[in-house]
Amino acid sequence: KLLAMTPAGLVDFWEDRRRDATTGDAYSVRGWYHDLYKKVFRGMSVLDLGSGLGLDGITYAQAGARVTFADIVVENLEILQRLCTEFGIADARFIHLEELSSTASLPGPFDVIYAQGSLINMPADLVREEVQMLLGHLPVGGRWIELAYPRERWQREGALPFDRWGHKTDGIGTPWVEWCDLDKRLQMLSPARFEPLLAFNFHNDDFNWFDLVRRA
Repeated sequence: KLLAMTPAGLVDFWEDRRRDATTGDAYSVRGWYHDLYKKVFRGMSVLDLGSGLGLDGITYAQAGARVTFADIVVENLEILQRLCTEFGIADARFIHLEELSSTASLPGPFDVIYAQGSLINMPADLVREEVQMLLGHLPVGGRWIELAYPRERWQREGALPFDRWGHKTDGIGTPWVEWCDLDKRLQMLSPARFEPLLAFNFHNDDFNWFDLVRRA
């Protein structure tokens, strides 16, 4: 349906979605890190991993980041290409992650790998495999930035099996959601060594945020 919209209609739809996700009561969910990272990412090469409709990635591109959008849904990338054209974003890149080996085609190195909730929807052993492949595109000094769901939320919502918890967090049809914390993420990133710049839960323990810089 989105692909069938006129360019103006698609832009209006997208801008409404971003406004709903970042302003008013939603500022404490998403708006705060838009304001923070629009400044941080200016001039940087950013991989938006699992970019979806690009509410984050396009925002950063509009503020001067060089963004590569990577997603498993090719239609999402088609929508993003149209939106970038309408917004005058000329240097964006678009990668279809058709399978795990597709990460080899990423046009890194990147200054930032940015995963907004896109690495909690499969079991930890598979996440580690993907993370290790992605690290080949992040040099020392690069940033790993990620939003996830904390253990506190999982416990509060009944400590459900991960193949059922996703139905509660992200809706029916979500195949898997697994909590993450700093120790779990640092373990998956090892033997690469990262230093936390930010690592905290927010919005009543609904989410957690990691901003890690690679040291070795």
